Amino acid sequence: MNDGGPSSPLVERMLIVRLSSMGDVIHALPAAGALRKAYPAAIFGWLVEERWAELLCTLRTPRSGPRSQGRPLVDRLHVVNTKAWRSAVLSDQTWREVLFGLSDLRAMRYSVAVDLQGAARSALLARWSGATVIAGARMPRENIATMWYTRQVLTSGTHVVQQNLSLAGAVVRRPLAAERAMFPCDPAAESDLDERLKAKNIAEFAILNPGAGWGAKRWPAARYGEVAKELGELGLQSVINFGPGEEQLAEEAHRASGGTAQVFLCSLTELMALTRRSKLFVGGDTGPMHLAAALGIPVVALFGPTNPARNGPYGTASIVLRSASSSTSHSRRAQPDEGLLEITPKQVASAAMQLLRRACA
Repeated sequence: MNDGGPSSPLVERMLIVRLSSMGDVIHALPAAGALRKAYPAAIFGWLVEERWAELLCTLRTPRSGPRSQGRPLVDRLHVVNTKAWRSAVLSDQTWREVLFGLSDLRAMRYSVAVDLQGAARSALLARWSGATVIAGARMPRENIATMWYTRQVLTSGTHVVQQNLSLAGAVVRRPLAAERAMFPCDPAAESDLDERLKAKNIAEFAILNPGAGWGAKRWPAARYGEVAKELGELGLQSVINFGPGEEQLAEEAHRASGGTAQVFLCSLTELMALTRRSKLFVGGDTGPMHLAAALGIPVVALFGPTNPARNGPYGTASIVLRSASSSTSHSRRAQPDEGLLEITPKQVASAAMQLLRRACA
């Protein structure tokens, strides 16, 4: 690792770069919180894709200024919209947005930028910030990213949260302990969510999440409906969460539940409010599962091709179900992993009951 870096007392402005996706931004929060604790007087910024900004700042909260419950972790939030920019690269509006956003980033004069993404675009944006020190993993997800680092860190740890912490610890020059993830809270959204639950006569409930980033990680949606029936017999209601493009999955789960499960479409802020109130989460390797784990909600995690040792629920009571026939692969196949299909609704319901009993003990 390059010796030319800051000592703890000298860092006045620090930038965290973790653009996406939902689960990965959540996995970066413990390291960001540890850095915040190590440098309590520093100004902290975060660069993130617009789509995931609500994980750091509510819609009603200004994106810069004194920290509050609506933006508890960072002093300034910087957003990009790289997907839209790539789709309209010749547009004058795109270039105005790019130049304005990057000029705003550079104007903050960050002294240190920590790239927790390890991609070419995140490393390039970290360098564009003008920070003197750009810290990133020596073996990042995309090797080209190291071209823009001034400090390369050989990260350690099995879970991605631990790897992020080891990178953050190299900046501080001492080991760091994970801090509980800090999420924004919108009192109005919390109140609205309570009214929605009351209107549907939902009290104690589990969240069932049939969606996932790609088909190989998706346990069949109808099986979630069968789990809802099992939980209903225990007196626990079920709420089916789904995101944009997952309407069919939610409907399949609802239909298979025989009407025992309720379907909820939530914004990110609403999903945080809903998850805070849940007793249990059931789902695969996806952002809402990592949100539940970060909020301390018991999780039954269903894994197929991805490795739970690296990407499993972190920091909460959990049971991970994965068939021995599943092998680790990040190939984005449309069909469910064959090993994932070996997991039965009865096994999932049994794991849920175990976690619920532990919570009541």
